[in-house]
Amino acid sequence: MKSRRTVSVLSCAALALVLSAQLTGCQAADPKGGKPMTIKVTSKAFADGERIPVKYTGEGKDVSPPLEWSGAPEETKEFALICDDPDAPTEEPWVHWVIYRIPAEATGVPEALPQMSRLKPGQILQGKNSWSAPNKPTFGYKGPYPPTGHGTHHYHFTLYALDSKIVAEPGESKKQILEEIEGHVLATGRLTGLYSRE
Repeated sequence: MKSRRTVSVLSCAALALVLSAQLTGCQAADPKGGKPMTIKVTSKAFADGERIPVKYTGEGKDVSPPLEWSGAPEETKEFALICDDPDAPTEEPWVHWVIYRIPAEATGVPEALPQMSRLKPGQILQGKNSWSAPNKPTFGYKGPYPPTGHGTHHYHFTLYALDSKIVAEPGESKKQILEEIEGHVLATGRLTGLYSRE
């Protein structure tokens, strides 16, 4: 049986861990490699956990929002970003944006990127979203347009800092990019926007 002193020490240690997690924001781990989510992702258009302005949705101009990030590891060789909606009434999260081969020196992407598979300068590439048909792929960003009356959907803009430049072609899918970056993720960050149609 443990002594009261031992239990007390263990309790203090546990409390210290809890307080430490609270002070550091209790950062989630990257599911691929157990790395902490250290990158801060923000947007001038909306704050984390707030509603996405209509301009960036299917009810508005449907242009991509401006994004910025900071705190990426110095070893980062390039970035990839995926935006999806896990609340969509589909088997898999609905993919709104797949963008990759973003240069390591980048600290964000501007508003209203063209809906093309290859962007210049920098040879940034964009992949297919969930609006793609077998003979008619759709590249780049397509904004929120959830079913009417389906409640509030959460749109996850997830950024991946990679330890090497991935070998990828223009127009790849979310699944293909996740396979390409597996084992190469140094850190991740996420910005979540909300949207609903009543």
